[in-house]
Amino acid sequence: MRRWVLGCAAVLAVAATPVGAADNSADARFKAIYTREWTWREQQFAGEDTESRRKMPDHLPKVDPSTQAMRLSYWQAVMKELDAIKPSQLSQPVEVDYAVYKPQIQVLINDQIYRDYEMPANSDSSFWSGIAGVGQRKLKTAEDYHHYISFLDDIPRYFREQTANMKAGLARGFTPPKVTMLGHEKSVSVTSDVTDPEKSSFYEPFKKMPDTISAEDQEKLRAEAKKAIADDVLPAYRQLFVFVRDEYIPKCRTTLAADDLPNGKAYYQSKIKEFTTLDMTPEAIHSLGLSEVADIHQHMLDVMHQTGFQGDFPAFLHYLRTDPKFYAKTPEELLKDAAWIAKKFDGVASQYFGYLPRQRFAIKPVPADIAPFYTSGRGGPGVYLVNTYDLPSRPLYNLTALTLHESAPGHAMQIPIAMEHKDQPAFRREVYISAYGEGWAVYSEKLGVEMNMYETPYDMFGMWTYQAWRACRLVVDTGIHSQGWTREQAQKYLHDNTALTDHEIETEVDRYISWPGQALSYYLGARDIWQNRARAEKALGPKFNIRAFHDAVLELGSVPLPVLDQRIDRFIADGGKGPYPDME
Repeated sequence: MRRWVLGCAAVLAVAATPVGAADNSADARFKAIYTREWTWREQQFAGEDTESRRKMPDHLPKVDPSTQAMRLSYWQAVMKELDAIKPSQLSQPVEVDYAVYKPQIQVLINDQIYRDYEMPANSDSSFWSGIAGVGQRKLKTAEDYHHYISFLDDIPRYFREQTANMKAGLARGFTPPKVTMLGHEKSVSVTSDVTDPEKSSFYEPFKKMPDTISAEDQEKLRAEAKKAIADDVLPAYRQLFVFVRDEYIPKCRTTLAADDLPNGKAYYQSKIKEFTTLDMTPEAIHSLGLSEVADIHQHMLDVMHQTGFQGDFPAFLHYLRTDPKFYAKTPEELLKDAAWIAKKFDGVASQYFGYLPRQRFAIKPVPADIAPFYTSGRGGPGVYLVNTYDLPSRPLYNLTALTLHESAPGHAMQIPIAMEHKDQPAFRREVYISAYGEGWAVYSEKLGVEMNMYETPYDMFGMWTYQAWRACRLVVDTGIHSQGWTREQAQKYLHDNTALTDHEIETEVDRYISWPGQALSYYLGARDIWQNRARAEKALGPKFNIRAFHDAVLELGSVPLPVLDQRIDRFIADGGKGPYPDME
């Protein structure tokens, strides 16, 4: 979830502003609440949103305990205001906004209550790994560059506050499991080992500056940047490196389960609700996962036989994991194959979607400092990152499914479509709800079968192994966090039921261990979309239009799954009419 610092006095002044003084209608009161809160939220987290298209921030967020307590009080006050509004009093479009917005506020409250800010790093991501990305922004004006230098000057303060929070987490046993963090100090040392400021990634924006800035001003800005990097940034990273290596990782907890954290059972249940938007118990999810894995396994066997392979399922997985023909020989080959798949989708996109986003995306390798611990790929607005680290762990038979998930019609298409719907509130366009976003991306992988994206039985097997992987997550995540599964047990389950490579399995299991609940969103979200599509096809018969259905799903932005269900109810009631009739 994106969340965007304002002084406490200013925040309290905003919170005290009367709501709906001029218009007491429920719609107007609700709009006043979310408009005020969203403006405040953006100010609170401006420096944290490294993908934002907004103006370059001149500082990082405050994350100290007093600020965290203030945020909790603020959101609790917002929730009281929301509780005072009856959804039935709202107009239909605004009632949808309310159903999307109120759960967001509850998630933000829960994050503060459970003090998630005391664990600002896990095996997948950390507060320090995203900061360097700010330097990759396209800074356009002298003011942007001045703000960026002030941003760099603020890094030591930000790191001190984050480190203090991590120490508080250590004191109460609220940390990622130690086994998932071993070696992650290397992601800090990539910067802390730099001695020449000009060789730091933070200096990149100063190597080529806009011609609109005079040569004299460019030199002044470069000098200021080098001083900020030398005096503030690099020493802060060096201090952080010592802390992470010598104090934090050695003292992280030795248990794995979220149940073992302070108030762990309630914490895990809150994460299930956050990431799935559903009221499901760990036991129900685990049982569903076992059933779905068994069903998908039969599809995998069927495709295995289509390849002509003579042998059993474990032998086939070994063959896929070890035969060099299934792996790129160079990073460039992997990137080019991903680009070819993405362009192949462009050729059929108009058959399945009426509304296509204006924003295109680049295909880039995952940055070297995070690649060893990173997933095989990740997509978003304007970019599809492909992990070229350790090529023998990046099978080509999975690449089509990966590309459909991360680029188009997955994340690099879905998120820009949401952002382009300017008629919707910002919390619909810019907040990422995992069950919807990841569900759509997993749905996109299987949609590739209809689009004839899978050219060989091996590619098709890759699609099914990706479906199995996500179903396995239901079993593994709940197994680890509520049923006492070991790390080795989780790794073996993925090894036996998917064609993921051993390196991918290790990084993925560590991600599930250190990020409770997040892995559940993928399969449950995709399952919901497929179920909605099936009932729309059944209800509408020959009136069902795939382009209209996809447009109806994507025009929502990012929403809880119950809101998606209600949208398809209306889609069916409207006779299958989509939001853009002229495009159908």
